[in-house]
Amino acid sequence: MTHDVVVVGAGPAGLAFAAALAGSGLRIAVIERQPASVLADPPMDGREIALTHRSIRALQELGGWPLIDAEAIAPLREARVLNGGSPFALSFGSGGAERLGQLVPNHLIRRALFRVVADLPEVEVLAGRSVASMGGAIGSGAQGVSVRLEDGNRLEARLLVGADSRFSFVREQLGIGAEVNRLGRSMLVCRVAHEGDHQGIATEWFDHGQTMAMLPLNGRRSSAVLTLASAEIAQLAALDAEALGAELTRRYESRLGRMQAIGSPHVYPLATTYAHHFAARRAALIGDAAVGMHPVTAHGFNLGLASACSLGKLVAQAALQGGDIGGGMLLRRYEAAHRLATRPIYTATNLIVGLYTAEHPAARAARHAGLRAAARLPLVSRSVSRLLMQR
Repeated sequence: MTHDVVVVGAGPAGLAFAAALAGSGLRIAVIERQPASVLADPPMDGREIALTHRSIRALQELGGWPLIDAEAIAPLREARVLNGGSPFALSFGSGGAERLGQLVPNHLIRRALFRVVADLPEVEVLAGRSVASMGGAIGSGAQGVSVRLEDGNRLEARLLVGADSRFSFVREQLGIGAEVNRLGRSMLVCRVAHEGDHQGIATEWFDHGQTMAMLPLNGRRSSAVLTLASAEIAQLAALDAEALGAELTRRYESRLGRMQAIGSPHVYPLATTYAHHFAARRAALIGDAAVGMHPVTAHGFNLGLASACSLGKLVAQAALQGGDIGGGMLLRRYEAAHRLATRPIYTATNLIVGLYTAEHPAARAARHAGLRAAARLPLVSRSVSRLLMQR
């Protein structure tokens, strides 16, 4: 089977990239191991995505935003960072009518983007298919790439795009190394109903021995995100709904009153990754395959979407101008731009995580002093807020 572009992975990044090529005249194949029924109607995975204004605009341009149920979108008006038992909080955003961003369930974004791609005649979604797991499944040459599937079929294209998670098989087959940090901690995500009013404010609480975030949903509901050692998270995930609600209430010190767990919790082991390169000969990495962020700063999805749109625009432009869509110059431009956009944020996020999860006295004192210092510099708060609200 011959195409112009082969994309491995039909997550949000892979689908967004395929959608960004609409009207370019390119023939695109998207390989995804999940069946078509799951792609068309993904199950709820517990993740609420804090979309920046720029990401919302990107989804609008791709055609996915109108396909998301407006009632499932929750306003994010302010974000606060808490430290230990201190009553002090570092705030971002105005807390007023202007939204810092919007919270949208991940599975609804995936469903919307799949609907966009499914309607594009130039895109072929090979659902329930996967790249052969043996070595040599991916080959690249001066003129194109070839991808062998588990069923024996071979795809040929001028450009290969890996969008297959932070533990990318495509990245490995291309011979691209990566910084991989398995943190030994896991994140439990669970929707809760509560007595108090969150006022559209998200909180990130770096308590001693745990990290807990509360993401405001519509009504008196939130998404509770608790990070602990993986063994502790496994024990909490096994609790029934009543016991889990009581435990989350206790751990959050009843800031929002009594909590009641809604639905089943979801558990995600934490790991961060950063590819040594985002491009190889006639191939590129986007989404988590390029940069797998720690979720604490909520940048991961937004950066992944940005990578898909950035590469998509370059490839579409080259196609419309009769250029080489997999040429080295184009891929180097993409890599340089995405590295500039991600490396500072990735490094800063990892430093924050290291500082705010360390339990020795010096780290506790440093993080408290750091928050106080940032609060005394209004430019810091305003700059972060403008970054998030930038359109």
